[in-house]
Amino acid sequence: MNTDTHNIEQIIADMHARLENYLAEAGIVEPLIIGIQTGGLWVAKRIKTLLGINLPLGELNIAFYRDDFSRIGIHPRVTPSSLPFDIEDRHIVLIDDVLFTGRTIRAAMNEIFDYGRPASISLAVLIDRSGRELPIQADVVGKRLALDVDEHVKLLGPEPLALEFK
Repeated sequence: MNTDTHNIEQIIADMHARLENYLAEAGIVEPLIIGIQTGGLWVAKRIKTLLGINLPLGELNIAFYRDDFSRIGIHPRVTPSSLPFDIEDRHIVLIDDVLFTGRTIRAAMNEIFDYGRPASISLAVLIDRSGRELPIQADVVGKRLALDVDEHVKLLGPEPLALEFK
């Protein structure tokens, strides 16, 4: 096990700059920001502050929406999702810490659509790594990592944020 700050603050700053450009090019102003618990939520809080968005932050816990729930089980401290706003016809920026197989993002989108039909969903991730099982890609990436199938990366936090490699 190896823990590395991997200059997380710089990766978040780069992610923020790319997201600002992406939103400007798409003509999206004041999107709703939703973070996937837990690491995605830590990143989402920082990105929301950097973007200067004053709307509430949405929190998703996708544990019950995963298609592999019966295999991975449930984390003992599952907390509920909170979307304190109407998502109908709104532009959403969905934020997660690590994009790997794509199953977490698929589950997150399923849950979002249970709340309504957004105008669009953009995906921003801190780390994009190889190993996709579903055809999902991020619109904005903080850093891309090429890892072997048996290597894993996890965001530790919330203070300080660090990457754990196994």
